[in-house]
Amino acid sequence: MEYLLSIVIFFPALASIFVFIMDNNVAKPYGITIGLIELILVIALWMGFDYTNPSMQFENIFSLIPDYGINYHVGIDGISLFLLLLNGFIIFLATIYLNQPNDKNHLVVCLLLLESILMGVFSSLNMVLFYIFWEISLIPILYMIGAWGSGEKIYAALKFFLYTFVASLIMFIGILYFGYLYYIATGKWSFDILDWYHLVLPFNMQIWLFLAFFISIAVKIPIFPFHTWLPHAYGDAPTLGSVVLAAVLLKMGTYALVRFSLPLFPDASFALVIPVAILALFMVIYGGLLAFAQKDMKQVVAYSSISHMGVAVMGIFAINLEGIGGSVFAMVGHGIVSGALFMLVGMIYVRRRTRQISEFGGLATVMPNYATLFGIVMMANIGLPLTIGFVGEFFSLLGFFKAHPILTLLAGTSIILSAIYMLNLYKNVFFGLLSNVKNKTLKDLCPRELSVMIPFVMAIIFFGIYPKPILSPIQNSTKQLLQIMNDRATQESTKKHLQKSILNLDFIQNPENISKSIKEV
Repeated sequence: MEYLLSIVIFFPALASIFVFIMDNNVAKPYGITIGLIELILVIALWMGFDYTNPSMQFENIFSLIPDYGINYHVGIDGISLFLLLLNGFIIFLATIYLNQPNDKNHLVVCLLLLESILMGVFSSLNMVLFYIFWEISLIPILYMIGAWGSGEKIYAALKFFLYTFVASLIMFIGILYFGYLYYIATGKWSFDILDWYHLVLPFNMQIWLFLAFFISIAVKIPIFPFHTWLPHAYGDAPTLGSVVLAAVLLKMGTYALVRFSLPLFPDASFALVIPVAILALFMVIYGGLLAFAQKDMKQVVAYSSISHMGVAVMGIFAINLEGIGGSVFAMVGHGIVSGALFMLVGMIYVRRRTRQISEFGGLATVMPNYATLFGIVMMANIGLPLTIGFVGEFFSLLGFFKAHPILTLLAGTSIILSAIYMLNLYKNVFFGLLSNVKNKTLKDLCPRELSVMIPFVMAIIFFGIYPKPILSPIQNSTKQLLQIMNDRATQESTKKHLQKSILNLDFIQNPENISKSIKEV
């Protein structure tokens, strides 16, 4: 068990080496096998995880460049654990879904490499190591869009690469400067995040470094006005590219906010709550309105992602247990729901080679299984109670409501907008007359497609009804995060807010607290 996390990180990448020498027809079964083994390994991490321990677990540390504090240092807590599980779950189902007739082996290599890289992103505890994983995550997805995409795929791939790469350079400068500040304060170099947690920075310094990190993170999430790469990347990427982008890659940004921005810059984070919340609110409303205006099914889901990630950002900047814990859950929930939606859109595209909503209508009569599964996932995207989409958004908005009720009420329009554009999409695609002759001969989901969608639906319903297995581990780690922020805060207003948040500890484990909060709302 000592090196289990490192095995989880590097196993898919090492296994992908053999795919290059395989026959194209063997690559997919091999990829499914590797994906299944990796998922089992991540579940083993979950089973061995100590819920009562808020500190990092399964830590491995090896010196790489000791004179400059650059180490291979990985570990997980309740915040990162479920993002690893999400990554393993999505990539495994993606390999099953894979229906590329040519170059299967190259696509499998991209998926397995991306899986390893993302495992590294969510478990890195050394900032240089994190940055390396953060940057090289661009390579597989860039290749997926450019090689297997459609439309203006080269333009979409280059725009995605340039936006994220240039913004990340700003964060890299911030990382180097923080390492230098640690050297000035202690006389030794270190880029380990756990060491950085002990360094208290003056307020002005926090502001500048926060902005250096935030710009890079804002592009990755994406936060308005850094979102313009997303419609092109989603629209022109192959189905699996869109699935991985929406389900896992976008979570890199929100994860970085929780893991780095909040604890490293507590005063700056608290001081900039309102500006960030306004940007997030704009994401919620703007994304919802644009989703309603789209004529392409895939673009509806793409802009829906912007809207839902806006709610997650608001939850993070509630800077309390409910908000941050709910936001982490929302990352997992959105990953499952958006991944399922993009796969469902891909399934109809394979049959008709179009995603235009006007081309469909009455599909429920010829594809009842498809209509049923799409309906369940759609309800989760709206945030219907007893689905996974409800829990995260409820706690995110509840946490932010305690600090900023007016902004939260405006953000609540996300639920209304989600219902409008998703129900409108569902009505136009599945109900009405089956007037288009091309749709009358469409076949319902095949066994392969059902085997992909059923696990999605099971996760959506199970964790919507019983979210405690995910929420409980998040609680202690979120409490620890708030305590770190409190210890490093220098402004009285920040400390007062954090101490009030820390006192409210059991928002998950005590149902009466949830009932009380609901009554307050």
